[in-house]
Amino acid sequence: MAKKATAKTKAGKSKTAAKSAKAKLAKRSVAAKVAAAKPPKVAPGELVTLLDFVRYAVSRFAEAGVVFAHGTTDPIAEAVFLIGETLHLHPDQFEMFASARVTAREAAAILGLIERRIATRLPAAYLVNKIYMRGVPFYVDERVIVPRSFIGELLDSHFDGGDTSLIDTPEAVERVLDLCTGSGCLAILAAYAFPNATVDAVDLSNDALAVATRNVAEHRLDDRVSLYQGDLFAPLGEARYDLIITNPPYVDADGMASLPAECRAEPAMAFDGGDDGLSIIRRILAEAKDHLTPDGGLLCEVGRCRPQIEDQFPQLPLLWLDSEDSEAEVFWIAAADL
Repeated sequence: MAKKATAKTKAGKSKTAAKSAKAKLAKRSVAAKVAAAKPPKVAPGELVTLLDFVRYAVSRFAEAGVVFAHGTTDPIAEAVFLIGETLHLHPDQFEMFASARVTAREAAAILGLIERRIATRLPAAYLVNKIYMRGVPFYVDERVIVPRSFIGELLDSHFDGGDTSLIDTPEAVERVLDLCTGSGCLAILAAYAFPNATVDAVDLSNDALAVATRNVAEHRLDDRVSLYQGDLFAPLGEARYDLIITNPPYVDADGMASLPAECRAEPAMAFDGGDDGLSIIRRILAEAKDHLTPDGGLLCEVGRCRPQIEDQFPQLPLLWLDSEDSEAEVFWIAAADL
C-alpha cells in the first residue's frame, strides 16, 4: 500500500509540473504574439471621443476576423465592453459618456487592449477578468468558461410571478440547484431572483469552483450559496429542490473539432458533450426527478440540440423558451412530467 501511495504522489507531482510547464509556455506564446503584433499607428488627435475608439475597434476586429461568442455577440458590443472596462465604466454608463474625450493615457490603454484581443484571440472577458450577466459583474479567468447563458434572462422573464411565469411566486422557492456551475454566475443570479432560497451549486472542476468561491464571496452570498465538487448529483445525497437550473456541456464531436480560437482558450470540459452532444444532458434528464420536489422543475440550456433531444425523448413534454437573443435553446420540464 505504501509503494502505491508513493507512486501515486510522484505521478501527481509529475502531472502538476507538466501542467505548470504547459501554462508557462502558453503565457510565453501569448506574450510573443502581443510583442509581434504591429498595430496601425494612430496619431495624436485622430481618435478623440469614446465613439471614435468604438469605430476604430470595430474596424480592427473586422479586419482581423475576430470571433464574438463570449457575452458579446457583435463587434460593437465587444468594443463598448473593452473600452468601458478600460475606463472603469459600467455598461449602463457608456451612452452617457459616449461623446466624452479620452486622455492620452486612456487612449494608449484602449489601443493596447484592442491589439491584445486581436493578437492573442483570448476572449475579451479573460483580458479584463470580468463579464456582466443581467448587468451584474462577475470575475472570470481561464479556469472557467466565459458565462453567456440565456438562463439569467429567463429567470427574470419566466420566474417572476408575472403573466408568463412558470411559477406562482419567486418568494415560494426555497431550494435551488445549479449543475455545472462554472464561475457560479447562475447560482448567484438565482439567489437574487429567489430571495428566500438557498442555492447549491455543483461542478466537477476544482479550478472552476475556486472562481465560483471568489464570486460568491464578492457578492456576499456565502450564507445562501453552497458549492460542491463532484459529478452532477453525486455530492448531493438525497437532497431535493424546487428548481434545478443547468447549462451543461453540449457541443458534439464535430463542433469540438471546429471551435474558433477564442473558444479553444476556454476549458474543453465545459464544452464537450460527447459524440452527439447529449451525454451529460441524458444523465441530467434521467436523474433530475429524484432531486426535485413534486411541484419543482428543470430548466436546461442545450444550445442548438433541440432536434436531437426531441428525437431521443419524444415522450417528454418539453417547453422550449425564447430569450432576446435565442430561440428554443432552453427547455423547461416539470418534475411530474419527467
